Amino acid sequence: MPPPKAKGGKMLSLVLWRIRVTLNDNRQLVGQMLAFDRHMNLVLADCEEFRRIKQKKKATEDDSTPSQELKRSLGLVILRGEMIVSLSVEGPPPQVDEDKKTAGLLPGPGRGGPAGRGMGMLPPMGGMPPGMGRGLPFAPPPPGMPGMPGMPGGPPPGFRPPGGPMGFPPGMPPPPPGFPQ
Repeated sequence: MPPPKAKGGKMLSLVLWRIRVTLNDNRQLVGQMLAFDRHMNLVLADCEEFRRIKQKKKATEDDSTPSQELKRSLGLVILRGEMIVSLSVEGPPPQVDEDKKTAGLLPGPGRGGPAGRGMGMLPPMGGMPPGMGRGLPFAPPPPGMPGMPGMPGGPPPGFRPPGGPMGFPPGMPPPPPGFPQ
C-alpha cells in the first residue's frame, strides 16, 4: 500500500514510515523517518546499516566471488542529504492501539503551576521570606557565621542601600566646596 498523499509533498507523506536509504558509498540504512529538511537531511529512528563486503579474490580464482552482507544497529541517526542517492519505502508506520496509548497514563496527585525563572507574581501565603523586603538585596549571614569571602557580614564597600544616605566609595575624593551633595 503506497503512502497517502500529503499537502506538503511526497516527503511529508513519508514521515514516520520505515524507509531504506542508499548512500553514495553503497551503504544502505533502514529506519523510521522522523524528520527532513529542504537539504534532504534526514532523521532516522531505530536505524540499521547494511553493507556488502566483497571477498578478496586470488589471482587464480574466477570472477564469481560471493559477497557478505554486514548488519549494524545504529539507533537514532542524522543523515546529511548530500550523501543520499535514493529512498525507498520499506513499510508503513507502526500501528499504535489507542488502548495502549492511554493505559499507562493515569492522573496523579499534585497541581500544575508555572515553572521558570524568577518568583511568582504573588508572595507566598506565609508572607515574605526572611531577608526579602528589607531594602537589602541579600540576607545577612546567620549568627555565628562570617559573611561571604570579601564581605565581612555587611554590604560591599561603596554599596549604597536604596534610600540610604549618599556616601562616597573609598578612595574617591568628596566633591568640591559649594557643590550640592
